Amino acid sequence: MKILLTGANGYIGMRLLPMLLEQGHELICAVRNEARLSVSDAVRKKIEVVEIDFLKDPKPEVLPRDIDAAYYLIHSMSSSTSDFDEKEERSALNFNTYLASTHCKQVIYLGGIANEDELSKHLQSRKKVEDILFEGKPNLTVLRAAIIVGSGSASFEIIRDLCEKLPVMITPKWVKTRCQPIAVRNVIQYLLGVLGKEECYNESFDIGGPDILSYKQMMKGYAKVRKLNLFIIDVPFLSPKLSSYWLYFVTSTSYKLALNLVDSMRIEVITKDNRLQKLLNIEPIPYEEAIELAFEKIKQNQVVSSWKDSMVSGRFRKELKQYVKVPEYGCLKDHQTANLENPEKALENIWSIGGERGWYYGNWLWKIRGYLDKLIGGVGLRRGRTHPNKIFEGDALDFWRVILADKEEKRLLLFAEMRVPGEAWLEFEIDDKNVLHQTATFRPKGLWGRFYWFLMLPFHYFIFGGMVRRIAKYKG
Repeated sequence: MKILLTGANGYIGMRLLPMLLEQGHELICAVRNEARLSVSDAVRKKIEVVEIDFLKDPKPEVLPRDIDAAYYLIHSMSSSTSDFDEKEERSALNFNTYLASTHCKQVIYLGGIANEDELSKHLQSRKKVEDILFEGKPNLTVLRAAIIVGSGSASFEIIRDLCEKLPVMITPKWVKTRCQPIAVRNVIQYLLGVLGKEECYNESFDIGGPDILSYKQMMKGYAKVRKLNLFIIDVPFLSPKLSSYWLYFVTSTSYKLALNLVDSMRIEVITKDNRLQKLLNIEPIPYEEAIELAFEKIKQNQVVSSWKDSMVSGRFRKELKQYVKVPEYGCLKDHQTANLENPEKALENIWSIGGERGWYYGNWLWKIRGYLDKLIGGVGLRRGRTHPNKIFEGDALDFWRVILADKEEKRLLLFAEMRVPGEAWLEFEIDDKNVLHQTATFRPKGLWGRFYWFLMLPFHYFIFGGMVRRIAKYKG
């Protein structure tokens, strides 16, 4: 089958893509920026990539007519606290327009469980998108899920942050709300299972795991798997806004996502029927087993996708290519060099920077900078990195964003997503003479920007100088 995969570089899309290829399907991957599709060269040769921004007016003849099926995996909840529902409606309407000129027979949409009379803004939006897609030309199959548990999922990473960092928690009353978490492996099984199945045309199905748990029980279950001592004290006086700040400061989530999550956490999300489980003969994975499976992937460095790599986890929204050209004029620079005895090892060190490895010199200063950034509304250091030594353009790397990662050209360019009064780039390049060039470029905004740079100069002298030397000689 020829399949259109929207949201191909998202958390679910990145996991679904290789499975569809394995089944022999022909894939058209729709992304806003082709450079953001973090797949190997071998996979890229097997797929067709089209650049489509579904928030913009549809362009004619972008998609081939002979599409058989399409996956709609587009969500905007992380990008805004006010108008994400309008964006999701617009995306769905434009998606319908694109498919109207094709021969697509089925659209598969992954939405949210919406069985309560009162719904959060997030769940109302998912339901509205479902209604819009039903008005489209192709047959629609809707899969409604609650929390998805898997390595790199937002829900898993938030629970992980809370339980690993806070042995004692004072929690708001929404921790008593019940939900029905589902393992990401089961979600992929459902997404593949309904493809081309006529019994699933124009139907909405609830999908969930076998356990109905409160958020408190989910955290307790996580602690049990990880053998952690966890004490939870829930109190009634934490408002939704305070709860959002609490999630934001303790976990790696953005404030916008935290606010939308807290709004949804007051609503129970429990399945009403298990028709699809029986129809597809899928064995649901228990919650604690899903946690164990997630950690198997983490230990094996096989995390396929992470919500943290989404552009909405950072502070800027422009296309990456607008930052590739590092400005020359009106900028302040720190340029360091080091002669390399082993350029291959140095290149490996560059590609392993950040995350667990750290920044090679003055890591405690980097951590302090991360804490300060978090306090003033930045992303801090909590995003880490998805893989210990693989980097793709668009990846989040602590409080940096990977703008260019060319191992053949021996060049890595990062753009700062920390809160700074200006714009900052950090570049590593190894030249033909085996000299490592490390350049920090800062384009200040106003007098405060210049003051900030000169205020940081003493730290730059030690940090950047020490970092380039350690990268050149590190053998760990």
